[in-house]
Amino acid sequence: MSAAPRRDLRRLAERVLRIEAEAILGLLPKVDERFEHAVDVLYRCTGRVIVTGMGKSGHVGGKIAATLAATGTPAYFLHPAEGAHGDLGMVARSDVVVALSNSGETDEMLAILPSLKRLGVPIVLLTGNPKSTLAFQCEVVLDVSVVEEACPMNLAPTASTTAALALGDALAMALLELRGLRPEDYAALHPGGTLGWRALFRVADLMHGGDTIPVVSEDASLRSAVEEMTRPRARSAAAGEAAHACGMTTVVDAAGRLVGVITDGDLRRLHLRGGAFEGLTAGAIASPDPKTIGADDLATKALEVMEGTITTLVVTDDARRPCGVLHLHDILRAKIV
Repeated sequence: MSAAPRRDLRRLAERVLRIEAEAILGLLPKVDERFEHAVDVLYRCTGRVIVTGMGKSGHVGGKIAATLAATGTPAYFLHPAEGAHGDLGMVARSDVVVALSNSGETDEMLAILPSLKRLGVPIVLLTGNPKSTLAFQCEVVLDVSVVEEACPMNLAPTASTTAALALGDALAMALLELRGLRPEDYAALHPGGTLGWRALFRVADLMHGGDTIPVVSEDASLRSAVEEMTRPRARSAAAGEAAHACGMTTVVDAAGRLVGVITDGDLRRLHLRGGAFEGLTAGAIASPDPKTIGADDLATKALEVMEGTITTLVVTDDARRPCGVLHLHDILRAKIV
């Protein structure tokens, strides 16, 4: 066995990536009525989706099962060899089987096929050989064949497993869309993960509300506005939270509706213009129509609204009355980013 020159390794890696990319692109013409049929069979499943496969196809099947389960479709992986020795007892008539076999002639898969057929469970097959023995026995056959493997010897499953995994992802995302999975649903399935953690937090969970909202009337003096901006306030004194000034204040009309905000930046700009502070009202220098967000919105949406240009958002109710203030630091403290 002779090693390849190091200078050829980059070229080899590029070849592998190109072949695997082409394998995925080659699936596009195959996303047809058979794909839609497979999605329909899986969507109508009243039990669970059992994914099975041997060898590398089995590893891909495990990932597909995990993705399905994580996106709202109850699923698990069944090893075909274990299935042939009793684990088929986990399969119920209400289930659907997703089988993976590149050759379509895998002995372990063929061994459990008669039992699955007797149960009457629908079988969706992902295979590189649509004319195989397995293909003729399955209700839905999805062709994931590739022109060549990325292996220089055209032996190790590489492009073929990538294609099968990609189509499995396509099935899972189609089901996610049909089920109308929301971010909060996804978060409920991932309570211990960063992805779920981010999706769980709403603005109401992080904002400063009640007496901690800096607010002045539009007729208030500028001095009163500055005092409100610099007044230290803690969201929860009982919890020992340090008090901090917001560095801004909301400005409201007589009905309590938001008409603008005053920030440190507004004061600096007024000073640089040489403007006189005496006699000015809060409404006269407030920035009108500030960006706002609702208390029920996700904290991730608040981050998008800030867009890296502002650090504080006013939280308003349906009548545009301030009900809270959310600072960028509150989002960072919650480790949402």
